[in-house]
Amino acid sequence: MIEFHYKTKFTLTNEVEYIHWLDGVIKGQGCLLGEVSYIFLGDSEMLHLNQKYLNHDTLTDIITFDYATGMHLYGDIFISVDRVRENAMELGIPFETELRRVMVHGVLHLIGYADKSDDERKLMRATEEKMMKLFHVEH
Repeated sequence: MIEFHYKTKFTLTNEVEYIHWLDGVIKGQGCLLGEVSYIFLGDSEMLHLNQKYLNHDTLTDIITFDYATGMHLYGDIFISVDRVRENAMELGIPFETELRRVMVHGVLHLIGYADKSDDERKLMRATEEKMMKLFHVEH
């Protein structure tokens, strides 16, 4: 099950499309969907999470907490809508495009992709791009 929670004024325009897409990404990577929650919040809440759980005093667009058991994905994916909006403006791309990239980035972390080294980041980015193209596929 994929759930969306909002701790900000932002809401997804069509949750069902996102659920179908993310479920397809998960299954396409050979995993099974357990429970994945997306929590959308602002920068101040994200900073608090970073400080409390990761000992980071920085802003970030996403934090993923992985509770997976085997191939069943379980996790909480926190997304700062403020950060995503600012990143989209800096990159000169639509907010929705950057939001989808960040959303699939979190799922890829749950699947097992990492982004610590240059090679890992390249693979993560290439996989993000491939998975984002699936968003418009008819379900």
